Amino acid sequence: MTDTIPSDRALPGSPFVQGLIWMGLSMVAFIAMSVGSREMAGTLSIRQVLFFRALVGLFVILAVGRAVFPEIRRMRAVRLHLARNVMHFTAQYFWTIGIVLLPLASVFALEFTMPIWVTLFAWLLLREKVSRQRILATAGGFVGVLVIVRPGIGMIDPAAGLVLIAAAGYGLSLIMVKRLTAHCSPGAIVVWMILIQLPLGLIAALTDWRPVPMAAVPWMVVAGIGALAAHFCQAQALRRLEASVVIPIDFLRVPMAAVVGFYAYGEAIDLWVFLGGGIIILSNLQAVLAERRGRITGASEVEPLVRPDPPR
Repeated sequence: MTDTIPSDRALPGSPFVQGLIWMGLSMVAFIAMSVGSREMAGTLSIRQVLFFRALVGLFVILAVGRAVFPEIRRMRAVRLHLARNVMHFTAQYFWTIGIVLLPLASVFALEFTMPIWVTLFAWLLLREKVSRQRILATAGGFVGVLVIVRPGIGMIDPAAGLVLIAAAGYGLSLIMVKRLTAHCSPGAIVVWMILIQLPLGLIAALTDWRPVPMAAVPWMVVAGIGALAAHFCQAQALRRLEASVVIPIDFLRVPMAAVVGFYAYGEAIDLWVFLGGGIIILSNLQAVLAERRGRITGASEVEPLVRPDPPR
C-alpha cells in the first residue's frame, strides 16, 4: 500500500521472472475476488457485497497503509477523487451483478473491452491523438463483443449489457486515475478509494440490508483482500515488465475463469466466449505491439495512447 517497492530478493529470479510471478498472483487475486463476491451474493444483496468488500479493505489499509495518511490529510484533488470513486463504485455494482448472473469467463471477456473505452475517453477528455492501430483495435473489440453476445441468436442477456457499462465505467475511472497521478501517489489513490467507497457502500447497503450469516464472513475476507491484492500485484508487475508484456498475460484471466467456473459452478465452457475473447485480445495485442515498435523505431505515424505529462 505504500510506495516502497519490495526488495528484489523478496522474489526469486530476474525482474522479468518476478514480473511474471506478480502477474500470476494478480490473476489469482482477481479470480478470488470474483468467487468471493459471487458466494457472498448467495445470501447478501449486491450492495452489501460492495460494502463488506470495502470494509475489509479499510482494515487492510489501517494495518499496512498508514504511511500515506499524512498525504491524505493534505486533501489534494478531493473533488477528482470523489468523481472517480463514484464512477468506479457504480461500475463495480454493474460488474458484480454480471459476476452473479453470467459465467465467469463471459464477464472477464466482456471486461476486456475496457481498452476500447479508454481510447474513446482519452480522445474525448484528454484530447490525445488516437493511432490507426488503436482504431483497428477498437473495431476488432466491437466485433469480439458481437461474437460473445450474438445479437439475433435468441435474447441478449441484459447482464452482458451491464458488464459492458461497467467496462466503460472502469475506462473512465482509469482516465481520472491518470489525472490523479499528477497530484497523488498510487498508495494515496487506493486509500482514497476505500475512504470514499466505504460510506457509499454503507448507504447503498442500508437500502437493501439482509441478515448477515457467519458463513459469509470468510468470503468477505476473500473478496476484500482479493480486490486490494489484485491491483497491488498488477502494479508490482508493471514496475518490472512493459505493458506490452503485462496486457497479454492479463488476458489469461479468461481461460482461468472458465476453468474455475467449470469446476466450482459446473459452468459450460462456451466456445463463442473464447472466440469473441480471442478477437478482443488479438486486436488489443496488435495495437500494443505496433505502438511498441513505433516507439523503438521512432515512427511518427504511431502515437502511444497515453503521453507523459509535460514537466511542471
